[in-house]
Amino acid sequence: MRPTHVLFVGASGSVGRYAVREGITQGYRVRALVRDKSHECFGPNVEICEGDRKNAGDMRRALDGIDGIVFTMGANGGPTLNEDVDYGAVKNALDALDGCRARIALMTAIGLAADMDTEYNRTTQAHDWKRRSERLVRASGNEYTIVRPGWFDMEGDDEHHIRFQQDQRHVCTGPDDGAIARRQIAQTLVAALGCEEANRKTFNLVDELGQPQSDAELVPMFAALEADPQDGSLDGYDDPDNFPLHAQPKRVREELEHVEAMAHAAETTAHARH
Repeated sequence: MRPTHVLFVGASGSVGRYAVREGITQGYRVRALVRDKSHECFGPNVEICEGDRKNAGDMRRALDGIDGIVFTMGANGGPTLNEDVDYGAVKNALDALDGCRARIALMTAIGLAADMDTEYNRTTQAHDWKRRSERLVRASGNEYTIVRPGWFDMEGDDEHHIRFQQDQRHVCTGPDDGAIARRQIAQTLVAALGCEEANRKTFNLVDELGQPQSDAELVPMFAALEADPQDGSLDGYDDPDNFPLHAQPKRVREELEHVEAMAHAAETTAHARH
């Protein structure tokens, strides 16, 4: 079901600002979560919600009446910051939903699953925490689309044609492995919200030679993607088996179990009502 009222988490970021504008363009009621509303100006059609994504009360208030969420936050630091931002925002939002349903579009990163043993990831744990955030979304029982964009705004001058990829075993080392414009990341995330063909899909997003597509032209591209497996692994389509659930930190396993329990309780309640 297409949502109507969408919360943008990471709204003040370099992709989030485009996503908020795209939400307005695509006809959604838009709410932007920001830390300090005095520093933000999104225009009269955007509801500003001031709050901290790490505060449970702020997240519950931000999600009141919401039936769609676009996550575009991203950290560029060490393991603690990456956990707080990339993983923590998703965990706290799902906790605040407490089993209520929302259509989710989550931005992570290209090469996420294949790049677990690179020097960059060993140092920052950036892909570890992004991959854990993806698993929370898949476990939540919500409809979702997970977009793994390439390097931001590093495409060629004549490369504007959006391409979806599902080769998740290729280690990406730089823009030559895939780049994409920030505005097209935003377009894809918001277009996925109202598209049944995008549900339960995880894919890389890059630009290639050619002209940009309309939202309508993205629909058959979503439809052509393989859905994520329903085998209990909670990984995306074609993700290598290199990040076993049993090897995750205890708190991560407990948080994942909590999200699954909320999803099960919500499903049981829904069946009882029918």
